[in-house]
Amino acid sequence: MQLVQTTRDALLKPLSTVAGIVERRNTLPILANILLRKEGNNVAFIATDLEVQITTHAEFGVGDSNESTTVAARKLLDILRALPEVGDVTLSQVSGKLTVQSGKSRFNLQTLGAAEFPTLSQPEKWDVSLSLPQKTLKHLFNMVHFAMAQQDIRYYLNGLLFVFEPGFVRAVATDGHRLAHSGTTVEGITEKHDVIVPRKTVLEIQRLLADSDDPVAIDVAPGQIRFRFGDVELVSKLVEGKFPDFTRVIPNNYTRFFEINREALQGSLQRAAILTTDKLKGVRIQLSDHLLKISSTNAEQEEALEELDIDYGHEPLDVGFNVGYLLDVLANVKTETIKWAVQPDVNASALITSPDDEQFKYVVMPMRI
Repeated sequence: MQLVQTTRDALLKPLSTVAGIVERRNTLPILANILLRKEGNNVAFIATDLEVQITTHAEFGVGDSNESTTVAARKLLDILRALPEVGDVTLSQVSGKLTVQSGKSRFNLQTLGAAEFPTLSQPEKWDVSLSLPQKTLKHLFNMVHFAMAQQDIRYYLNGLLFVFEPGFVRAVATDGHRLAHSGTTVEGITEKHDVIVPRKTVLEIQRLLADSDDPVAIDVAPGQIRFRFGDVELVSKLVEGKFPDFTRVIPNNYTRFFEINREALQGSLQRAAILTTDKLKGVRIQLSDHLLKISSTNAEQEEALEELDIDYGHEPLDVGFNVGYLLDVLANVKTETIKWAVQPDVNASALITSPDDEQFKYVVMPMRI
């Protein structure tokens, strides 16, 4: 039974869209597979890891029949990528196997029954529904994702706080050492809701969204969030737990600040980071009269020193920071200059903001060096 006939690239597009969440190692063998569901000429491609599910569609089914099967996602992707670009590719189901054929190349892959494939059930009613341009949502996530924790025992930090308020939506991430906040105006929200979106979902959404004005529909229900854009639907479970009160972390009383060229600061920090160790990524920041000094040392008594001219006329300050935390924000904030605010206390956090985006705030805690 022939299922699909199309070009290699046309088939690669939906497969690449859904295969990003497929885990190479999992306890259920079928989770390494993608579900192909053909209804006439419409073919749905579905992948899940039981926490996230991505579905996309394409119109290249063969015949009027309804068929479905599951096949190893990585094997099918690798085969298609290795095939020449010329000529059509056909997928056929024969005797419990999926046959991939293009020109004189032919592959028979094992399949597992579609009935065994676990799909996420969706609620009949959603508590929050709104729409944003894809580039707006992508920007929101881009500005905060790097501050998410990775495999922290405080599981609620391994994700992004999504706050929905009447007229406004916020994205917040923290790993306990730094915090990033961004926001944008939006219509359609009547009451406040906040949810924690898992790290994997955030990274997958960033990969799939385009820098376009095309809309992405966002729906939220207890324990679940759904994103729909173009031919893609991504459904994700939410992280349960109480996210820290970010409003208490973001300072609003800083009076000492300076603006500095982002690329110049980034270059100085990258050079100073060369002489830090993997365990201790600390750099020393010294502020004095119109001068910023960045220095680092290591166990071999080697030292790096960078100096930058700044418009700073307050009392001197000597404080240490994790250089990785500073480089993360400079790599994601694409403005020409950044604004850096400090307190005269060496134990106080630094606040980094963008002159072009009043909603972006990045708080980084100091470290002992």
